[in-house]
Amino acid sequence: MDIDAKIKKIAEKYARKDLPEFSVGDTIKMKVRVQEADKSRLHPFEGTIIRKTGRGVKGTFTVRKISFGEGVERIFPLHSPVIESMQVVSQGIVKRSKLYYLRDRVGKKARVKRRQTQ
Repeated sequence: MDIDAKIKKIAEKYARKDLPEFSVGDTIKMKVRVQEADKSRLHPFEGTIIRKTGRGVKGTFTVRKISFGEGVERIFPLHSPVIESMQVVSQGIVKRSKLYYLRDRVGKKARVKRRQTQ
């Protein structure tokens, strides 16, 4: 068995199958497990995906939200055990793969057009 096959076998063990399909520009709502002292709780986090990188177990995505007037970004590994649940709230219409320009915008200018659903 060569090294690539071993790596793929290990990666399959850690890959999550329960995550929905999402892309850059989508708004997602997720529950993140937060460790506080000896207890763990679920923390809600809702925001727009501004970046996706990598593939498989090494993939990550960045979620940006505005909290009390300040921009907050978190980077999550795609297959992280910290993510308890995730759902796509709305799909965005974007023409770029990285939405870094949202960092400079505030208010209504920082919104992404939404795809109509029926």
